[in-house]
Amino acid sequence: MGKLISWLERLGPSPENRWLALSWGGIMAVSLPTLFGGAAWVAANGLGELGPVPYLLGVTVLLNSTFAVKGLAQAAKGVQDAMDEDSIGEARDGLRSLVSRDAEALDQSLASAAAIESVAENTTDSYIGPWLAFAILGVPGAFAYRAINTLDSMIGYRGKYEYLGKASARLDDLMNLIPARLSAGMIVLAGGMCRLSPVQGMRHLWIGRRLTASPNAGWTIGAMSGLLGVALEKSGHYRIGDGLADPSPRHIGMSVRVALVVAGVGLVAVVGVLAARGLATG
Repeated sequence: MGKLISWLERLGPSPENRWLALSWGGIMAVSLPTLFGGAAWVAANGLGELGPVPYLLGVTVLLNSTFAVKGLAQAAKGVQDAMDEDSIGEARDGLRSLVSRDAEALDQSLASAAAIESVAENTTDSYIGPWLAFAILGVPGAFAYRAINTLDSMIGYRGKYEYLGKASARLDDLMNLIPARLSAGMIVLAGGMCRLSPVQGMRHLWIGRRLTASPNAGWTIGAMSGLLGVALEKSGHYRIGDGLADPSPRHIGMSVRVALVVAGVGLVAVVGVLAARGLATG
């Protein structure tokens, strides 16, 4: 999926030609989710013809390719481990797989904040979003979601991709309006299960939801900020959790634990939906 996006980017017009770039970006934002969603629909229908057991096994494999729980946890823990060993350079290198911001200028506190923010936001992007899309629209929905999200992560930025990525960024914002709010609520719930403060999580969720340029990011970041009792800041853009302590590497591990509980709760729901769909095909 990523290679196809990169190829289409190279094939398209120069980013400086705003109208052509905007049009080409719009074509990419519509065609790729349609392509991958359509291919998944064909595959799922074919599996359904084979009966409930092949359907369940095949769809599980297909669905597994649309989300990333283990990889997110490992990347965040890698950043924490590097900082625990006083290797800020290695931690900055690890952050490049989690965030798009320039990691070179980040001190330990800001690097910790960046990792925690990525963990919080990715509860939406990496699993709750695709799982919700699957629950509503089946495997095609999960693949279409992943295509839109991948487009946004690769070209949905200001600067070079201001016009090429605009349609993808707006579509991603729209698509995540419900998943981000659901994820934020699940983060608060998971925090309570981890013996953190769900009341403080909810309070900072409510405050933080309006502090980011994205209509969605502040919900999950605010919830995580309140649960951990730390301020999460992206310099020059936002600071969520004013009055709270600065984060340290140990808070990264705490955020990962919360995110894994969110994934566990979500996975139970997905298994239920998958089983129901499998029985329906029978």
